[in-house]
Amino acid sequence: MRGAAGLLLLLLAAEARAQDQPKFPRDARGGANPYLTAADEAYSRRQEGRVGPVASQRPISEAIAAYQTAAEAPDNLEARWKLLRAYAFKGVYTGLDPEPRLAVFLRAKRVADDAIGILARRVGRRDGSDLWNLTPLARADALARERDAAPTYFWSAVCWGQWALAVGKEQAASAGAAERIRDDAATVIAIDPQFEDGGGYRVLGRLHDQAREISLLAGWVSREEALRNLRLAVSVERRNFANRHFLAEALWRGSADERAEAVTLEEGLVRDSPSPQHLVEDLATQAEAKRNLEEWRKTKAP
Repeated sequence: MRGAAGLLLLLLAAEARAQDQPKFPRDARGGANPYLTAADEAYSRRQEGRVGPVASQRPISEAIAAYQTAAEAPDNLEARWKLLRAYAFKGVYTGLDPEPRLAVFLRAKRVADDAIGILARRVGRRDGSDLWNLTPLARADALARERDAAPTYFWSAVCWGQWALAVGKEQAASAGAAERIRDDAATVIAIDPQFEDGGGYRVLGRLHDQAREISLLAGWVSREEALRNLRLAVSVERRNFANRHFLAEALWRGSADERAEAVTLEEGLVRDSPSPQHLVEDLATQAEAKRNLEEWRKTKAP
């Protein structure tokens, strides 16, 4: 009996040790979990199988599936903001029809809220702040020790912006999307104005430019803020194609001198070499710039 009892105890101890093992162990390279490493590898292949500026859905869908599994780990912010980044790529660059595109960004919105909720709980446990109600500057101060804060807010702003485009600007504005995008982008700027090549400025400037015709936002949206923020984005990183392209589109709706600057920007962008790291994204931006130049040359400016 003692032998049987001893064997039973050994088996129970082994089972207990197995249960104590984390579901998402750290991998050999120090990643948060092996699913995150697999997702990053798939995301790095997102341009494979592209047709011109249109990406294949296979690599990015593989990345999304792995990021979703990685995000099952409690409070893993890196998995969540990278999942948002992957959703943004799939929704914008894989040629989805309107309904599946909207579905992608509906999922992304939920992940964004979940990710910021994690940050809110961390800050709340630390200093009692309610992160959702803080100003962007106060958020940045509260989040100073959170390395995933800037990418979380940036990709939240991007995905909310894409959802707004997919659902329609007026409907999105009535749901408070513009204020959410504004505050998320301003938070990125307050945390790190250099992040993603001036990404906070880029998103905020684009918001002011694209939302000017929405009557609900007349109190704070302005062309001046659009140009100011987009010029700041360009000053952070002129090589970034989106920085120049968004500035050009905002300038085109202005004076004769501004329209001339817009043409110069788009012509330079079309001649430029895409980044190998962002090939699909840059090729898509170049295609839009070419379409703009064709339209601008045969139509009168607004």
